Amino acid sequence: MARIANVNIPQEKRIEVALTYIFGVGISRASQILQKADVDKNKRTKDLSEDELNKIRGIIEKGAGVEGELKKDIHDNIKRLKEIGAYRGTRHIKHLPSHGQRTKTNSRTCRGNVRKTMSSGKKAGNQKT
Repeated sequence: MARIANVNIPQEKRIEVALTYIFGVGISRASQILQKADVDKNKRTKDLSEDELNKIRGIIEKGAGVEGELKKDIHDNIKRLKEIGAYRGTRHIKHLPSHGQRTKTNSRTCRGNVRKTMSSGKKAGNQKT
């Protein structure tokens, strides 16, 4: 089993798709990595030689952060926004959407206002009030 950036890469998938199992690597970044490593993107992971795997590992380690390193950077950025009192930071503190989405209807779960579909607080028509 191939292991890159402390993630087990699936054996039966194409290497371009298999690299997306690493946090911080999408399809476009995976194809850039494979281009730098001179590896065919249609090869299966199990068909790669050890030399090709080492090239891919080296490129991922040298490049921008992935996995834990990237998660730490994201956490630090959110923490910085909270400390300086930015609007986005206050939205993170309140557990509300921070990118301008509406909150009246669509963010019920993050506001703690979970409603069931059928009942939704209405009384039956034949009951006395």
